[in-house]
Amino acid sequence: MASTLITPDLDAVVSEVHIAAPPERVFQALIDPRQVKSWWTSDQCQIESFTIEPRKGGRWTYDTKKSSLNVNGVSQFHCDGEVLEYDPPRLLAYTWIANWHEDKAARTVVRWELSPKSGGTLLKVTHSGLTNLPASRKDYSGGWTGVVEQLKKFVEQ
Repeated sequence: MASTLITPDLDAVVSEVHIAAPPERVFQALIDPRQVKSWWTSDQCQIESFTIEPRKGGRWTYDTKKSSLNVNGVSQFHCDGEVLEYDPPRLLAYTWIANWHEDKAARTVVRWELSPKSGGTLLKVTHSGLTNLPASRKDYSGGWTGVVEQLKKFVEQ
């Protein structure tokens, strides 16, 4: 079961989950577009494309099909950014610029940390830079829980 909290300074949402698979397997599920398209999707919000240049300084993008969801007037979601840290299978961090944020130019950061633990991987996702995005912060406090649970289910199957 995933746990999620908002940091006291209201800057970040932090989600953690234990996945019964080695860090190498979990990391591949984060960077392989074919795998990402299998798990980072739902009936309500279907992924259309995911690309990543798996290296520091590389670019990444995420796009969905038109959705029944509506977040800040957006129903077809796009985010992209630059890979800031790339240290497989331990760490992946990238900027996250999303078309559904209150401030569409806001540059936030998503950081995936993977640690071997209890016959599997402790995955910690920190989405920071949310101080001035209160609606987005609230959405992410529920959204990241679902994302890491979907990843866990996919990797463990």
